[in-house]
Amino acid sequence: MRRHNEVLSYLSLLALAALGLSPTAQAASPPAPVHPDAEVNGVATAFGLTTSEAKAQLAAQDEAHRLATSLPAGLRPRTAGQWFDAATGKLTLAVTNAADADAARATGAETRLVSRTKADLDRTDDAVRALVGDGVPGVFGWGVDVRNNEVGVSIDRSRKTAETESFLSRARDLGVRITETGSSPRQQAGTIQTGSPWWPGSETYCSVGFGATDSAGGKHFLTAGHCTNDRDQAAYGAQSQQNRIGTSNVGGTRSVNAREGDMGVVAVTQPGWELSAAVNTWGEPAVTITGSAEAMVGDRVCHSGNTSKWKCGEVKYTHKSVDYGGGLIIEDLTWTTACSLGGDSGGGWLLGTKAVGLHDGGPSKCVENPSDGDMSLFQPVIEALNKWNLTLVTGGGTGDTTAPSAPGNARTTGTTSNSVSLAWDAATDNVGVTGYDVYNGSTLATSVTGTSATVTGLSPDTSYAFTVKARDAAGNVSPASGAVSAKTQPGNSGGRTLGNDADFPIRDYQQVFSPVTSTLTGQAATSLGISVTIRHTCAEDLGITLLDPKGKAYPLKSSGGSACTAWNGARTFSVPGASSPAGGKWQLRITDYGPGDTGVLDTWSLTL
Repeated sequence: MRRHNEVLSYLSLLALAALGLSPTAQAASPPAPVHPDAEVNGVATAFGLTTSEAKAQLAAQDEAHRLATSLPAGLRPRTAGQWFDAATGKLTLAVTNAADADAARATGAETRLVSRTKADLDRTDDAVRALVGDGVPGVFGWGVDVRNNEVGVSIDRSRKTAETESFLSRARDLGVRITETGSSPRQQAGTIQTGSPWWPGSETYCSVGFGATDSAGGKHFLTAGHCTNDRDQAAYGAQSQQNRIGTSNVGGTRSVNAREGDMGVVAVTQPGWELSAAVNTWGEPAVTITGSAEAMVGDRVCHSGNTSKWKCGEVKYTHKSVDYGGGLIIEDLTWTTACSLGGDSGGGWLLGTKAVGLHDGGPSKCVENPSDGDMSLFQPVIEALNKWNLTLVTGGGTGDTTAPSAPGNARTTGTTSNSVSLAWDAATDNVGVTGYDVYNGSTLATSVTGTSATVTGLSPDTSYAFTVKARDAAGNVSPASGAVSAKTQPGNSGGRTLGNDADFPIRDYQQVFSPVTSTLTGQAATSLGISVTIRHTCAEDLGITLLDPKGKAYPLKSSGGSACTAWNGARTFSVPGASSPAGGKWQLRITDYGPGDTGVLDTWSLTL
């Protein structure tokens, strides 16, 4: 089993029993301030500030986030990046012309005039990803550096080969910045058995991330995927297989340690274990998780882990890829200057009292002024919560015990040979409905935030019965709707066109991965055809890439534009000159690069 230090991104951090995993039920801590003393002290220590200076810096950071979410809709897609500048205490926007600079300054932001648009950077980043493929010796990181308006590639000079030099020659032609270091991050292993650990079977410990519940009220906690990669493995609260908590990676579907990310789930099934929103701050004042957020470059963030304890640092990059070697490439991680050590894997990262990530990996030892090779990396936590339809355990005013009403007027809106589309009337709640769970008989089929869904993977010419339940932020679940009967259409002989009809919500600054699996043999066609149906308020915010079974990326659409226009319906794309195997898992990746928009991927198809 491989170990990384992972961190949950901007979601409400929920640690098991104060992260100490005490088998005694614990009362929720009182609501924490916006910037708890533990964070203030950690930031002051990390950056050599007084507590007053740290508080002022964090208040300025809050204002930068507020301003970033309130930028004019027409300005957002024209910027080439944004970050919090601790030196000025302001949000800084990268713009490419004087008119946008004037518009940005009018909002209160600082500006930096740059030559490359966001679409330029995204195209270069996709080109570098395609060059890296399944890995190049010595290349351990690549991604957009918004502060320098460039795409950077990180090289460990001690691992360079002739293949590396060939890659570098082609990368330089793309205009990327090459940074060479004498070290590189690694998925860390735990050997120091102190702190608040959990043990996967008989192996060395990892750190607890955040507590979460499922739609039926079942208890879980999130942690690193490389700590949960063994299917149905017992999880313990003490070494030597003592004090069992539950089971990790139930059914083999609750762990990811690949390009998609590094995240996993442990089911808490044993009596006496309770979930807590309290974070173990290792002697610092208490912190209680109140929600989740998305980290910005320049943010001051802190993490809690078994080995390095409570450490803080600065976000240097977001959505940056890492290659740990041995074929293990993970995309879209957040890179920070905070110290971390082996055994921190899976622990939680926070922005104030908001959960932001799960610890993934980092250096072999902590250093001052870390280079790219000495950074600590975390997996954004919101992606993990969405992937497994989990609700973060939070404290500070979350005592809601009232369930929503049952969804009304559940009905069928369409069928295919392998899918059924449903709709229903919205449920009501004393606080607010946050989502709906659709059941195929007694089995959870899909979860959505709106009042419609498509259930896929069904058999042709077969009758099914569906019900819908509503849930709120506190995990309360409504009674079931009335049952809806539907029959799929007769099947056909198939062919070289594959599709996925499942609805995938598209959220601000997040990625959607919609897979299809091909059983074809041989090579795919040299010219691929793709049809994508999306409903979204700002097509210019979206970047779309096709990933083949080997992870090769084919860019279909870049983000960027002078204004936001809606996307409602199907658009077609073609990939000439493709070179990919036909069989295996293909994925459509949609990245939302802008704030304040809503949308959903309805369906897509691929002709091989």
